[in-house]
Amino acid sequence: MIVTRPSTPILGLSAAFAALATTAPAANAATTSLGADPATACAALLHAGFGALEIDSSVLQKPYPIIVAEKGPTPASRVSPANPAFCEVLGRIESISPNTPPIRFELNLPVEWNGRALQYGGGGFNGVVITGLGLPPAMPFDAPSPLARGFATYGTDSGHESEPGEPPQAFALNDEAFRNFAYAAYKKVHDAARTLIERAYGRAPEKTYFMGSSEGGREALTVAERYPEDFDGIFARVPVINWTGQHAGMRDGLATMGDGWMDRAQVMLVSNAVLAQCGVDGIVDDPVSCKTQFDPAKLACAPGEAGDQCLNPAQIAAIRTLHAPYDVPFALANGVTNYPGWGVSGEANPSFGPTGGWRAWWLGSSPPTLPPSPTNGIAWIFGSGAIQYIYARDPNFDPSKYRPEDFANRVREVSALMDSTDPDLSAFKAHGGKLIMLEHMADYAQSPYAGINYLQSVEAKMGADSAHDFMRLYTAPGVDHVGSGAPANVDMLSALVDWAENGKPPGPLTVVEQSLEPTIAATRSLPLCEWPAWPHYHGGDAKSASSYSCDKGSQSAFTGSVRTAP
Repeated sequence: MIVTRPSTPILGLSAAFAALATTAPAANAATTSLGADPATACAALLHAGFGALEIDSSVLQKPYPIIVAEKGPTPASRVSPANPAFCEVLGRIESISPNTPPIRFELNLPVEWNGRALQYGGGGFNGVVITGLGLPPAMPFDAPSPLARGFATYGTDSGHESEPGEPPQAFALNDEAFRNFAYAAYKKVHDAARTLIERAYGRAPEKTYFMGSSEGGREALTVAERYPEDFDGIFARVPVINWTGQHAGMRDGLATMGDGWMDRAQVMLVSNAVLAQCGVDGIVDDPVSCKTQFDPAKLACAPGEAGDQCLNPAQIAAIRTLHAPYDVPFALANGVTNYPGWGVSGEANPSFGPTGGWRAWWLGSSPPTLPPSPTNGIAWIFGSGAIQYIYARDPNFDPSKYRPEDFANRVREVSALMDSTDPDLSAFKAHGGKLIMLEHMADYAQSPYAGINYLQSVEAKMGADSAHDFMRLYTAPGVDHVGSGAPANVDMLSALVDWAENGKPPGPLTVVEQSLEPTIAATRSLPLCEWPAWPHYHGGDAKSASSYSCDKGSQSAFTGSVRTAP
């Protein structure tokens, strides 16, 4: 297929896509369905290419039921929700340079459309097309999918495909591919999807939403900051917000080399000590207070003692390094000068498979190695690759010798591209946009305190009352990065729609923990409190949200990065 590439750089293809929409309007423009013959209407989109946009396939898919698989890396990934008949459009947007991969995307058009669109965020370093067919972040496992609710849904690979056996960061050696991953791909795909939706139904979406978790949460904040008029409602769960600051030191992994590494029994030792000091029904409900009080030195080995039931000096130092903020030796984008430390609780959380707690993200099942081993912690694998391919731009560079000040110009450049830390959301607010953030307080992939710091920076920039008009931050105690370990599931899509379209801001919500076997069922619930409140237990069934109330308590005094006990 011959593709005509634009002669000038295109970051948002709005003008070209608008031309496409006006040159071939949908025949059924007065309806909100694909018409009397959906299969034909769907197939017609195959010829919707214009300039850099090409459609590879457009096929009407039959309805299918909910499926719960036997295995999966996370509970959410085991659930494939029921979806109605829909038109599946697979397309690509060609890059400016012929040496840069295209941006691939999937757009799903329900036969009966509710006038709304939902863009899904990605994860990790992306490299796989996000289909938009599953449940969005935090959604209860038995909730109807957005597609089943009538949303047009879409997602992208952000402009590169992961190759087997290749480090997931290798694509970043290509400047345009890295820029697409940083921000440009999400705008281009939004514009393409909007135009194809208009062509299919005869009108553009009335409301457009974005929901993402982890890297997708960073993307959610990125589009609010860079493209404030594109989305009416945004949900950012556990966003990797201060992306550069998180990688800047590599200190957490280095601290576990040699004697600093801890085995499973020692991780359990720390976890049990934290819960004994602060836990209710296996959850640290007031993590800020607990973090300031917990001192790993109380688990120190006595002179001459060794083994799994105590910690040596290097292990205590490693834990303090994990908990403490990292001070970047120079200012990153938007004046950010540090990355907050991690919190307490969930240290031994096995989650579902290798996705929770210290062993998944920080320690792995073996000490960090160079080159990284699959048995190392995910943070070491991701971080060391980022150092080599993104900051040093040398696949042979030794990450253990990395110092941000030696690559200061490049670190600043990456920060300007990647960090979603701009506190000025005034344009997004003026557009009428609504933003909900959710941080999991037992997250060891990224620090939940980064999101708290971001809220405080927005309040400092725009005023607390002004920020509260359009922005909410919730914190879920005991929950790990992927949503396991404690109640974590809540229908944020409905909350967003109600706020953006009906002017009803969300108040305290309820999160549930759900089992998948033999059927999907709620096993525990907690209030989901707006920061700085936390769920205070006041007696009764500890597994019921009715036994808790949202109490501001010690978290109200939190200001910036938490320093732990000396």
